[in-house]
Amino acid sequence: MQGHYNIWIVLLSFAIAVMASYSALNLAGKITRSSGRTRTIWLIAGSVVMGMGVWSMHFVGMLAYHMDTTVTYDTTTTILSSLGSILASFIAFRITARSQSSPLRYALGGLIMGCGIVAMHYAGMSAMRMPGEITYDVPLWLLSAFIALAASYAALYLFHKLRYSPDFTLWKLISAIVMGIAICGMHYTGMAAAKFTSSGEIHHAMGSGEPQFFLLFGVTVSTFFILAVSWGAVFFDRHVLEKMAYYDQLTNLPNRHDLQRFFNEKNDRLTQGAFLFIDLDRFKMINDTLGHDVGDMLLQQVADRLRLCVTDGEMIFRLGGDEFLVVARTPEITVLEQLAHNLLNQIKQAYFIEAHELYVTCSIGISHAPFHGVDRSSLLKAADTAMYAAKVDGKNRFRIFDEEMSRNQIRKLVLEKDMRKAMVHGEFTIMYQPKWDTGSDQLSGMEALMRWQHPELGSVSPSEFIAVAEETGMIIPMTRWMLQEVCKQNKYWQENDNIHTCISVNMSIRIFESQLLFEMVDEALRISGLPGHYLELEITESIAKSDVNDIIEQLRSIRDLAVKVSLDDFGTGYSSLGTLDELPVDTLKIDQIFIHKSAQLSKQAIISNIIAIAKNLNLEVVAEGVETQDQIDILQSRGCHVMQGFYYSKPMSAQDMTAWLEQKQQAVTV
Repeated sequence: MQGHYNIWIVLLSFAIAVMASYSALNLAGKITRSSGRTRTIWLIAGSVVMGMGVWSMHFVGMLAYHMDTTVTYDTTTTILSSLGSILASFIAFRITARSQSSPLRYALGGLIMGCGIVAMHYAGMSAMRMPGEITYDVPLWLLSAFIALAASYAALYLFHKLRYSPDFTLWKLISAIVMGIAICGMHYTGMAAAKFTSSGEIHHAMGSGEPQFFLLFGVTVSTFFILAVSWGAVFFDRHVLEKMAYYDQLTNLPNRHDLQRFFNEKNDRLTQGAFLFIDLDRFKMINDTLGHDVGDMLLQQVADRLRLCVTDGEMIFRLGGDEFLVVARTPEITVLEQLAHNLLNQIKQAYFIEAHELYVTCSIGISHAPFHGVDRSSLLKAADTAMYAAKVDGKNRFRIFDEEMSRNQIRKLVLEKDMRKAMVHGEFTIMYQPKWDTGSDQLSGMEALMRWQHPELGSVSPSEFIAVAEETGMIIPMTRWMLQEVCKQNKYWQENDNIHTCISVNMSIRIFESQLLFEMVDEALRISGLPGHYLELEITESIAKSDVNDIIEQLRSIRDLAVKVSLDDFGTGYSSLGTLDELPVDTLKIDQIFIHKSAQLSKQAIISNIIAIAKNLNLEVVAEGVETQDQIDILQSRGCHVMQGFYYSKPMSAQDMTAWLEQKQQAVTV
């Protein structure tokens, strides 16, 4: 009894194998790129598509062979045979579906998937019900098993290599065809290994004369399922997941991930074009005072205005928070400058949100490819650096990156890195500048000032490293250390040199924000044993404007320790005179900008008013930045007698300060 193959059904089985392979290749990338629950969903979908595809191909191949005998199939065994292929595919994908997989993982995954396919095939063969028995040719049986293992290993390897490929590529199609040939090769080799024995004769026994309805129905459903999952995955990926992954939900602008995809499509190179990095000015204050809902609506309106400024050749991305990026294709500097002007003008117009009329500006940094780099990271870094320079220069402006900015940025990074070990290596020192009472001609107090002697860069300006310390938060441990050292030194002077004076230490806004002020001051006084009235904290008006009620509460808490407070740089900050009487301060310090220009009548009038305010509020007054006798005369004539500046002394080390005081005492004695 001899059978024959229906060539059209054979081709159909091959088409199903290719289709299943191609669909599984598409889903493999989604498995690798996803995580959590989404990853599990894609794992299940990919496993079902692969397993059901191989199962459908197998039974279509069975139907392709016709014999003159009736063949039926056990329904339970047939259904269970598909589960083996699906389960094996799931385990194999689970083992190998990661960004980096070793050859050992591929081998293990291929072994599991291959065993699952072999089990599915021969379980399906055992589901056949016909007169006679099936025996197998061992060499052909082993060859079919080997083909299944090799095909599974190749499939997993191709899944990994093509995981980031687009939905359609020629290589993906070729790979699917190769996998289809391998799967069909395993199937038809396995069928050739089977021998049918009936009435003492041995025949090739593959297939049935009249296919069962349920088998045709099962294969049809499986095929449609594969197509449905594949098309559904493409639709879901393009219209749902892509929207979630690559677009900002608030502004509906492309996000940072889409920027990465944009560069991936260009092989991570932008050979011509520019980045305009946009950061809103004062947005945090609006967000904090009016609430996040108003802040979100403001960002939406900003995004709408950005869209009005760009042309078809430019793209807008929201990088996060109040940061946006415009990618321009033009290489012309004049065009980029005009675009930056348009962006600045659009954003600074009034915003009407609920009952609020808001005004916000932005700072823009521009980097230009290829002069400032061609990769995403270099261009972003250069544009960010230029944007920061725009903020330093006064905000509401744009800056184009240059090498000077690069050097400043590198120096800033070096300072930030080395600052963390500077305290350990003893690179920070404390200098003391005296405050002199011209009325009694004696020391009235001192101000402690931190200095940094960098082992390679030399002396670093306080205005430079203090700003870095505040940005990084290092100012908190630095201030804690300084308070303890100053209190110890003051205690030493009292016990050994009979110097009893108050020393002031500058406080950063970061100390108040940390809510550690009382703890740090109390700790320094306890460790040193210094009475609190010998310590003074200097704050600036910019600190007082941050959160007046919180600042007042924290300053009142240290009043319990008898610590004094002075308001530095008075007249140059933003504090309101209406709250000055509420601040628990003991001293006003006249900023040196007024002292240096004290020859001007207008500045003399301001100085007189500051002194009058201090006297009316029963506050002491100190003039800083005194350098000439004329300045001393002007200040004394208006009632200010405590002064600080280079006329008396520059900041000195503790040892030099001791020697300086001895000289002063000797001069008075003489």
